Amino acid sequence: MAADGTAPGPPVEELRAALRALADPLKAEQQRAYLHSDLTHLGVRVPDLRCCVTATRRKLGPRPGPEVLTLAQDLWSSSRAEPVYEYRWAAVELLVQYAGALDAADLQRGVEPLLRECRTWALVDPLAVHCAGAVARRDPGAGAVLDRWIGDPDFWLRRAALLALLPGIRADHPDSARLLRYADALVDEREFFLRKALGWALREASIRDPHLVTQWLDRHGPRVAPLTRREALRRLPG
Repeated sequence: MAADGTAPGPPVEELRAALRALADPLKAEQQRAYLHSDLTHLGVRVPDLRCCVTATRRKLGPRPGPEVLTLAQDLWSSSRAEPVYEYRWAAVELLVQYAGALDAADLQRGVEPLLRECRTWALVDPLAVHCAGAVARRDPGAGAVLDRWIGDPDFWLRRAALLALLPGIRADHPDSARLLRYADALVDEREFFLRKALGWALREASIRDPHLVTQWLDRHGPRVAPLTRREALRRLPG
């Protein structure tokens, strides 16, 4: 059932059927073990799932943001009775492929609820980097959404806010002021996935602006977790 209680439309049903046809029980067990997952896994391989979603997108053609959100939410909510990792993953991939149709308001009303239910880096990271990050590069209004996420009690939202800055950093158009604010907000975090993400973001920034990163590390000194410092310095000369 979709989020509004109606049955999912044909595109969702067809995509789910295509994913089930690619099920591989051995691969499913490997995925579950690797991700420490309590979801049902079909064992669909990454290229195959992306091909299925791409075929659905091509069949649907261009769609406005609200329709894309509805399709993704239908895919996601159809796995609530029987939580299937690939259905959620396909919803994320659909949002990534249609990121150009989304805006800041879509991040708040559609992407954020899914981020709160992801509970794994394997779903949070592509949704943060390739969907929210793509929107943030195009829509200045996304900054206010990310600013709220960085202070959210849910550490996955905080991770998503930080990782959404990566596309701008990689395109040599970093939002350095926001990166430093987020880094300051996270410097005392004890959660592994936040320490790792902070080091990752700083490492990417160091490729183009090593001084910004070394200055931040020097300013915070021993407050910076060893994992974060190690990751941040990985691309810099010893």
